[in-house]
Amino acid sequence: MFLGFKACFGWRRPQLSEFWSKKKLHEMNEEEWESLCDGCARCCLHKFEEVQTKNFFYTSVVCRYLDQSSCSCSEYSRREKLVPNCVKMTSANLETLKWMPSTCAYRKISEGKTLDWWHHLISGSRETVHEAGISVKEKCVSELYVHEDDIEDQKVHWVHP
Repeated sequence: MFLGFKACFGWRRPQLSEFWSKKKLHEMNEEEWESLCDGCARCCLHKFEEVQTKNFFYTSVVCRYLDQSSCSCSEYSRREKLVPNCVKMTSANLETLKWMPSTCAYRKISEGKTLDWWHHLISGSRETVHEAGISVKEKCVSELYVHEDDIEDQKVHWVHP
């Protein structure tokens, strides 16, 4: 898939402050924190921890409230009430969330890494996360259509904690 000249040649949209490279996560205001989300929705996939190895694995089954066309939560403001195990990421709990995908902007910034070329703060477009194949768009099925006993059978290998 051709991503266009801007993506291929490393074009960067000029940012006013590039706050993510200047601030620690706990220093960000709410607007900065929310804008850091890359919109991949990998955190909305059902995941499991193997008891013996303590390793996490992801499935292709996604939360019922994920709008799969945009990879955004249709009930974002109420998600914690509707889904009791939905985790609200904060700078305080991020380090305890070992299951976060290695591509997650929050995780990358907390580990002192840079944002990837496909991140909207770098590319200037919220579509590059989909164009690069990072998001769950067209790769998952809603939990509404999978029996709960069959979710673990839907393990995927394209997400790595």
